[in-house]
Amino acid sequence: MTKTSAEIRTAFQRFFAERGHHIVPSASLVPASDPTLLFTNAGMVPFKDVFLGREHRDYVRAVTSQRCVRAGGKHNDLENVGYTARHHTFFEMLGNFSFGDYFKRDAIRYAWEFLTDELGIPAERLWVTVYEEDDEAAAIWLEDIGVDPARFSRIGAEDNFWSMGDTGPCGPCSEIFYDHGPEVPGGPPGTPEEDGDRYVEIWNLVFMQYDRGADGALAPLPKPSIDTGMGLERMAAVVQGVVNNFDIDLFRRLVTAAAELAGTTETDNSSLRVIADHIRACAFLIVDGVLPSNEGRGYVLRRIIRRAVRHGYKLGIDEPFFHRLVEPLNDEMGEAFPELAAEKATVERVLRQEEERFRETLEQGLKLLAQDLADLQGDTIPGETVFKLYDTFGFPVDLTADVAREQGLHLDMAGFEAAMSAQRERARAASAFRAEYGGAADFGGETIFSGYDVEEDAAQVIGLYKDGGAVNELQAGESGMVILDRTPFYAEAGGQVGDTGELLAADLRFEVEDTQKYAQARGHLGRLVQGTLRLGDAVDARIDGLRRHRTTLNHTATHLLHAALREVLGEHIHQKGSLVTPDRLRFDFSHFEPIGPDDLNRIESLTSAWIRRNETAEIFETDYDSALELGAMALFGEKYGDRVRVVRFGDFSTELCGGCHVSRTGSIGNFAITAESAVSAGVRRIEAITGEAALQHMQRQAELIAGTAARLKASPDNILVRLDQEQERSRQLERELGRLQQRLASQAGNALADSAEEVLGVRVLAARIEEGGDSLRDTVDQLKKRLGSAVIVLATVKDDKVRLVAGVTKDLTQRVKAGELVNHVAEQVGGRGGGRPDFAQAGGTDVPALPQALESVTGWVTARLEKQ
Repeated sequence: MTKTSAEIRTAFQRFFAERGHHIVPSASLVPASDPTLLFTNAGMVPFKDVFLGREHRDYVRAVTSQRCVRAGGKHNDLENVGYTARHHTFFEMLGNFSFGDYFKRDAIRYAWEFLTDELGIPAERLWVTVYEEDDEAAAIWLEDIGVDPARFSRIGAEDNFWSMGDTGPCGPCSEIFYDHGPEVPGGPPGTPEEDGDRYVEIWNLVFMQYDRGADGALAPLPKPSIDTGMGLERMAAVVQGVVNNFDIDLFRRLVTAAAELAGTTETDNSSLRVIADHIRACAFLIVDGVLPSNEGRGYVLRRIIRRAVRHGYKLGIDEPFFHRLVEPLNDEMGEAFPELAAEKATVERVLRQEEERFRETLEQGLKLLAQDLADLQGDTIPGETVFKLYDTFGFPVDLTADVAREQGLHLDMAGFEAAMSAQRERARAASAFRAEYGGAADFGGETIFSGYDVEEDAAQVIGLYKDGGAVNELQAGESGMVILDRTPFYAEAGGQVGDTGELLAADLRFEVEDTQKYAQARGHLGRLVQGTLRLGDAVDARIDGLRRHRTTLNHTATHLLHAALREVLGEHIHQKGSLVTPDRLRFDFSHFEPIGPDDLNRIESLTSAWIRRNETAEIFETDYDSALELGAMALFGEKYGDRVRVVRFGDFSTELCGGCHVSRTGSIGNFAITAESAVSAGVRRIEAITGEAALQHMQRQAELIAGTAARLKASPDNILVRLDQEQERSRQLERELGRLQQRLASQAGNALADSAEEVLGVRVLAARIEEGGDSLRDTVDQLKKRLGSAVIVLATVKDDKVRLVAGVTKDLTQRVKAGELVNHVAEQVGGRGGGRPDFAQAGGTDVPALPQALESVTGWVTARLEKQ
């Protein structure tokens, strides 16, 4: 009986437990003590310190089914997922380990017994390799185990010698391959054809027996050890008799679930495979504490989510869907990994939020890409386009590469890197622009800040800087920094961004792009647009009042949000950072877990309630100790002198702050939380908007609800009920469509059966029909039943692409292979395919060649039958 993936996992752990191995649960995907790794990417990672002698455990034998991710850093399979048979972002590595206990003989014996006895794999389907200089392992395989020398080879160090690093533990490997059979292209390991799919590595036995010194010399380890790795997905493919990992039971169910969300019954689709793969990686990364972000592990997670969402969009799924695959994933893997079941709700929430945030920009980005592709000359997408998608819409480059691959295009990566380098240079220049004025800190003057009370002030130029040094004047077109004796411009501090605006005089205009602090001076960074600016000149300093006003709303809202967080979540909440801009606010704070929807609603509602109270701002200066006695909270990253500025709103918010605030809370108007996420361990982040931006956000939400209600012909209050009704109606229509397709297949089979030729007692049929999708397969099944002993090839054309299916009745599969037949036809129409001996499918692009290709079927089948 064929084993499921779960049964193989259980059988492996039980087999080694019976042989004295301690069952060790899977470690986190985030390596606990290895900063050199982005993710746990191999089964031995949790035992690295054990092998190095830094850690000792109370067992010397272990067996695991370790969760692994290869989607970032040195080991990155992300771009190949969906296009190959065995690449995954997430996989399970089954492994047995010996820490100075047994060595080669037992490791080899255990592996052979498990494969041939426990799983029942025929020895003649296995191929073994050893390191070319490892005579000991070779003797064990050939003499003790009795492996056929014809299915044994020695391989060089590149493939069969393992090292933990440039120095340290290392040793030879012995790899076991499974032979899928001659009908699958590819050659044995070590041959030029080894990259085919026929021979697949299923188990790697690492014999850790040396310690490599800094000089490269190998010294024997006092306690040789064993580290093995066997991919569960590959093994399931072997046991279940399939070549492609995505055809195993676990993936079939996930692919089917994704297909249902896409409203299709056609599951042979690379986008569905991408989605099925990515839900595993994303779910378990979130379970292990990784959340979407713009850096490190969080950015890799974000890239995987966005790639999956893009493939869902490509399938026509026009609503958030990815989180709905967590349920079927939990059904498949929740029993083996109970942490998935425990965090299921959190995983669903994170995935839904990330998809909702990305969907709008996805649509905009794809439209932009489509426009650029419409005007594309040649087959290469310019680097500037790739960079624009990345920089403006947050498109990872591999996502753009996916689109390019599907359309037979290439990316101008050199151009992309040039654009990236130019951006980095601009960033470095901006950083240097600020750094080069560090000397202003030694400037003897002081700038009086008047911006709490006015937006415009008369001032005198007391310092000019250009190219890192003091100058006496600036000319039109030059960039530099201006220091004034007084200014209404707020210099960046306490999370609030610096003001922008203008310095004006007769025939003179200096555009202020940023304002920074330099000791007691305030530097106005920007560009002189018109005139000549000299030391001692009098100017009119005017800030961008609207920009300041919007920033002020957000800054005050940050204080109210802080107070609301402490009231709803607890007194452990402390600010860990903030950013206040005209467009939004970002608040980082100490907290140990994601915030649930109910608590987020309470936080948003409480903040809004305090806004509606229209509380007057009390702003005054006092000494630091007195401020603390009043209950004022000092803010993260701020340095305070003896005199401090206190900002208080009623009895709910008292903080030390030098920023700009509204006079009454009601001025904020509206407040809306837009995102909640993790920053690092123990630190969460909330993003929010206020004023007009919040109003527009709420209006968009209302328009979305109203538009949805209108399309459903329901009232806004009745949307969910109506949606349930429409979903049930859709399911009924799908069932009816399935019945109609079967009926059509039966009718088509009856009509086609009469046109079959008889060759050497076998009915042969090759025809083009109009039906596609699952009805093509159904038609083949109907014809097999009607024709008896038969070979069938059916073709259909859609969107200028040929789809082929071949069917061979069971009594003929030893003489005629459906996979070989479909390849014969597919090669003539510019394609390729494969499958089982009794059923296979393929595709092609050369539609005009199809009639001749179908005519060749009878001759091909005749030749095969005559050979027997």
